[in-house]
Amino acid sequence: MSYELFYWPDIQGRGEFVRLALEDAGADYDDVARSDKGMAHMMTILESKTATRPPFAPPFLRHGRRTIAQVANILLYLGPRLGLAPRGQADRQFAHQLQLTVTDLVAEAHDTHHPVAGGLYYEDQKPEAKRRAKDFRENRMPKYLGYFERVLAANPKGDAWLVGADASYADLSLFQVVEGLRYAFPKAMRNREKHWPLVVALHDRVAERPRIAAYLPSPRRLPFSEEGIFRRYGELDG
Repeated sequence: MSYELFYWPDIQGRGEFVRLALEDAGADYDDVARSDKGMAHMMTILESKTATRPPFAPPFLRHGRRTIAQVANILLYLGPRLGLAPRGQADRQFAHQLQLTVTDLVAEAHDTHHPVAGGLYYEDQKPEAKRRAKDFRENRMPKYLGYFERVLAANPKGDAWLVGADASYADLSLFQVVEGLRYAFPKAMRNREKHWPLVVALHDRVAERPRIAAYLPSPRRLPFSEEGIFRRYGELDG
């Protein structure tokens, strides 16, 4: 049964975390909003007055009669079906915990350029953004990536992956985080990546996975831009 992914058609955004899992698994999926009349279809679902369990916002996934929203929740559902989740219950819960931590990191990365309000333009909050980005670069980013470094080092099955001996959706998501931070904060990442060698090695290992390596240069992988979560503003990169 094919999966239907609903997300904004012009940005990677949060939808990319789901796309990476679908692409890595070679799953049959439709990126609905990128198709003809797909946006209208997505908005009809979002604005439905009769749905009993409506999604709040994209991304959301349809699989058969199920509609599942929120990145971590979608990946919790997809992981076992795509062979991208650990087998044991405790390990599955830990992978979900890591994905929720990624969610927190992504929210903080977004707030470096929109610290006051998402409804305001970046230009309307530049002084606050500069202050927020400085704290993110110097304190929050190292705290998060240092945590993932410790998780990799502590894995009893080896430091190649975050949970167990095989790759999971959490590893794919950490890859995307590194990609996004390298785009948004190239100078800061160049200066600090040496502190997280296991995280960098995991990123490189994911990039070499055959289906990911084929996906990254394909037209299905949209480029980063100043419309998504990770945005490059030189004044925010110390």
